[in-house]
Amino acid sequence: MRQWFFAHAVDDFYQGLVPASIPFFVLERGYSYVAASGLALAAALGSSLPQPLLGVLVDRRPLRWMAPAGLLVAGAGAGLAGPAPAYPIVWSLILLSGIGIAAFHPAAGRDARVAAGDSTVAMSLFAAGGSVGFFLAPALATPLLATLGVGATALFIPPAVLMAFVLWRHQSRLGSHPPAAIAAVGRDRWGPFLLLTVVAIIRSVVFLGMNTFIALYWIGYLGAGGVMGGVALTAFLVGGVAGTLAGGRIADRIGMRATIQFGGLVAVPVLVALRLSADPRLAVALVAVAGVAVNMPFAVLVKLGQDYLPTRPGTAAGVTLGIAVSAGGLFMPVLGGLADRHGPEAALTALCVVPAAAAALALLLPPPDSARR
Repeated sequence: MRQWFFAHAVDDFYQGLVPASIPFFVLERGYSYVAASGLALAAALGSSLPQPLLGVLVDRRPLRWMAPAGLLVAGAGAGLAGPAPAYPIVWSLILLSGIGIAAFHPAAGRDARVAAGDSTVAMSLFAAGGSVGFFLAPALATPLLATLGVGATALFIPPAVLMAFVLWRHQSRLGSHPPAAIAAVGRDRWGPFLLLTVVAIIRSVVFLGMNTFIALYWIGYLGAGGVMGGVALTAFLVGGVAGTLAGGRIADRIGMRATIQFGGLVAVPVLVALRLSADPRLAVALVAVAGVAVNMPFAVLVKLGQDYLPTRPGTAAGVTLGIAVSAGGLFMPVLGGLADRHGPEAALTALCVVPAAAAALALLLPPPDSARR
């Protein structure tokens, strides 16, 4: 699982680089909140629209090259977006980066599940790689962009080139044969899987909404600077890493469905407390706890989705890691419109109630066939 942890971390670093750079596009280029949320929309479109086809392809063919190629495209698109001179070019490059992310997740999720077997903890390690990448993006990018400007995103292209080469070498050693069958077998249950996808999309709205507007909330409402906004975003993502890892262990104890419900129920009061806090330092602690709660169901959703579709692990990973995560970005222009009219605090207020819907729908999820047997 080690190589998949690191590959996922590098890949999702570029997914996290987009929200980390958005405040600097606003400050340096004068983008409106709607224009800024449009960049999040571009990333969401690129990483969500190709996912169904790519998931079907990796369930039928090995396509060992797809994960390293997708990682390379993800890094190049996100890295070149900062130096791009005009908004349409920036938007297109971020869209291209999203397409690279769309290519990485189904193949990586399929092969990581083969390596993990039936362990939720092992899959949480793979999922945590993505959370680590999200965390590292603002932690590394914020001071660099604050010093050198938004064009410094180009300095983050080399890790994509290096990791793509390492992953390509690893995949080449596996040969061109189809991946070994996953131990969990049974019938595909599309009804529960579609419901699970809705739950995952709702979680994604909260996660991407926080990623997009946390720094802007600190700058525009709490009166902190851009660096402090980056600190707040980093705190949220550090909490996300902890929540992803904790979710796998909690699910092995209380069950996957209960973990999804628990994460949604905890997130609501924490987000409300964050919204009511006027102290930027206290708010940083609260936003870290919010990251734990929002990300607790992440790996569990991936594992449960593959249990619902045991013969289609690539499709399940493509949807739960790709479409469901990225589709939340489709709602970012709505939050951007709220922020343009009423300030970034309005976007955070709207996000306070969203996790309750995910927890309610999770009550309707049936157990996987393996649990029922």
